[in-house]
Amino acid sequence: MNSGHHLFWIASRAAGIVALLLASVSVGVGLLQGTRVAKPGRDLKALHEALSLATIAALVIHAFTLLGDGFMHPNIADLTVPFASSYKTFWTSLGITAGWALIALGLSYYVRDRIGISRWRTLHRFTALAWLGGLVHSLGEGTDSGQGWFLVGIGVAVLPSLCLLVWRTAAPTLLARPRASLR
Repeated sequence: MNSGHHLFWIASRAAGIVALLLASVSVGVGLLQGTRVAKPGRDLKALHEALSLATIAALVIHAFTLLGDGFMHPNIADLTVPFASSYKTFWTSLGITAGWALIALGLSYYVRDRIGISRWRTLHRFTALAWLGGLVHSLGEGTDSGQGWFLVGIGVAVLPSLCLLVWRTAAPTLLARPRASLR
């Protein structure tokens, strides 16, 4: 592999890590707003939107810098169509699906008035599932996935959002349970 091909691999790897970190913080900010932990306001909305757009940009860079990868030699279909690539098919397809979902759900913000706010909110809840798909993709396929620095860095970014997601998912169930009598 020549140094030019190696640079494409490094750029893709870096963009994938950045996309995962940005998506993790974006999901966390969205959950903060949705769980009412933080007072909803323009600042959080603007931050959430900026993080979402930056995530989309990093995802696009992650995918398309792989076109120069000298080891995989992927084509456009390998990078954009689930199950088209023969390289780690499951993990690659999971990443492609998660990436498309994050892009579509992130951009859906701009058509929420056309599809209805209620429908958009329902759809937007799937963003957490797409984010989890990207996380699993990075842990299953990423060349750095077994490295301590990667796991610690991702853990620091992912755990707060993951805790908020569990709280957001479990809170309605926990609150609906009848309380035991204190007799």
